Amino acid sequence: MDKHISAPMNKEVSRQLRAGDYVYITGIIYTARDAAHKRMYEAKKNGEKLPIDLKDNILYYLGPTPAREGQVIGSAGPTTASRMDKYAPSLLDEGQTGMIGKGKRNEIVVESMKKNKAVYFAAIGGAGALLSKCIKKSEIVAYEDLGTEAIRKLTVENLPVIVVIDSEGNNLYETAVEEYLKTQNNI
Repeated sequence: MDKHISAPMNKEVSRQLRAGDYVYITGIIYTARDAAHKRMYEAKKNGEKLPIDLKDNILYYLGPTPAREGQVIGSAGPTTASRMDKYAPSLLDEGQTGMIGKGKRNEIVVESMKKNKAVYFAAIGGAGALLSKCIKKSEIVAYEDLGTEAIRKLTVENLPVIVVIDSEGNNLYETAVEEYLKTQNNI
């Protein structure tokens, strides 16, 4: 089912999304990859304030390429999400409601998502140039020294994603395989 949501996204909205939903996000989201996740995790562990408020926010696992002349941002394809699995539960506990990446998540992350009523969206890997067209504004807001891995505040319009894991732990990667195998057995 196609759904249009606004970001930031509160838990009421995240609870309504189901694995397999096609979603178009409009509003403010933030980027963060491996190095930024590690810094936020360590800051939290040391009792320091995080550089952004994660409550109701969506983190896009993205390290964009440099923008060409006349562009807001370069290629904006997703990073493999499992690289953030070590840090994700701690950040979800801060009220984060969504993550955008590609690939599978471990069971600890899924359990944390269920506890925190968060969702995991997949963006299409290899479509970074097309996805960048949905980004209307980009500004570095933290960890500028990390270059492409700095945290950016993005204004997006109809960014297309798919709910892969919903707030109840339903996982499209698993159910899609099961459905496929059923169709193959019926042939």
